Amino acid sequence: MEETKYGTIKIHLNELIKERQISKSRLSHRAEMQRTQINHYCNNDIARMDIAVLARLCTALDCTIGELLEFVPADKIEEAPGKE
Repeated sequence: MEETKYGTIKIHLNELIKERQISKSRLSHRAEMQRTQINHYCNNDIARMDIAVLARLCTALDCTIGELLEFVPADKIEEAPGKE
């Protein structure tokens, strides 16, 4: 898979939401984002990250960018079953 040749970025939004005990609806309000957009970030289902969105999430969750994002090197990416 070409995208994983250089590694990937993992978004830890679901974990932070649980840790902070905040609902997605409340986060949506605080970060001034649509809930569908939050769901995409929660599911790591985005093609391009918007730094303004990342700043909103960090502010709303009172976290650092390092808590929200993690770089996973290519050799640490686990292949999903059935994919090569």
